[in-house]
Amino acid sequence: MKKLKVAVIGTGALGSIHAKIYSSLKNVELVGVCDTSTKKLAEISKELNVEGFRDYSKLIGRIDAASIAVPTKAHYAISKDLLNAGIHLLIEKPITQTVREADGLLAIAKSKNLTLAVGHVERFNAAIEAILKIKGDIKFVECHRLGPFSPRVKDVGVVLDLMIHDIDILLWLIRSPIKTIEAVGVNVLTKHEDIANARIIFTNGAVCNITASRITANAVRKIRMFQPNAYISLDYIKQDAIIYKKKLGKILAQQIDIKKERPLQKEIASFLECIHSGRKPLASGEEGRQALSVALEILKKINNS
Repeated sequence: MKKLKVAVIGTGALGSIHAKIYSSLKNVELVGVCDTSTKKLAEISKELNVEGFRDYSKLIGRIDAASIAVPTKAHYAISKDLLNAGIHLLIEKPITQTVREADGLLAIAKSKNLTLAVGHVERFNAAIEAILKIKGDIKFVECHRLGPFSPRVKDVGVVLDLMIHDIDILLWLIRSPIKTIEAVGVNVLTKHEDIANARIIFTNGAVCNITASRITANAVRKIRMFQPNAYISLDYIKQDAIIYKKKLGKILAQQIDIKKERPLQKEIASFLECIHSGRKPLASGEEGRQALSVALEILKKINNS
């Protein structure tokens, strides 16, 4: 198997983790890291003993693939240049700022037969993987993604920063067109929504209630799914899940057997495998575009309300 040459564009909290994972893998060579911040760049390049770049274009011709972990507003311009140069991409969520930008990237990736994956990392959570094996129609879903405020995300609201994870999972699990969306949101600490709630009704009858907040003291990442004869409670942080079933007039709880793993490491390994095999990514560019489209519709509803 060819040893892929990779780079990470953006060395913030998430980008640094991408770089560390790549540097630990045997089947890739981390050629460089890139950031406009001299301080961040110096720290991570020294830690990983890898070359640092202030200009991502200097990596063109030297790499086969890259992770894009810069602020969303820069996703399109950087990704367009790298895709046009024949470089496979893993773009952190959301894929772009607009659906039109996402369509542009998808068109380039398709024309050049490149792998374009989006960082919807919850798809690689062991708890989600475990419940996918449970059969049954989903009738009602509750999602809570809550936590304290972080200044690093003050330029974007909770819908595109947090809620989009749950939007992607719901679209993946339910696989039905959306019938209606209702949403409300409030800004508390920033000019963007800091807490938001959306209610999505699918054409197959499934109803989903999603809440995202960054003004909550403790981190919560949970999803609860109700089927005709079962209720599944999943904790993303703990990577555990419990299924409750009705039997002989009683409710019985059963812990689902889950092997805990590092979702981001699995996501990156899957991205690299897709490049080698040509297989479609688990969270593809098309699915990233779909999640973005729904998130933007929720934002539109919030603004109108």
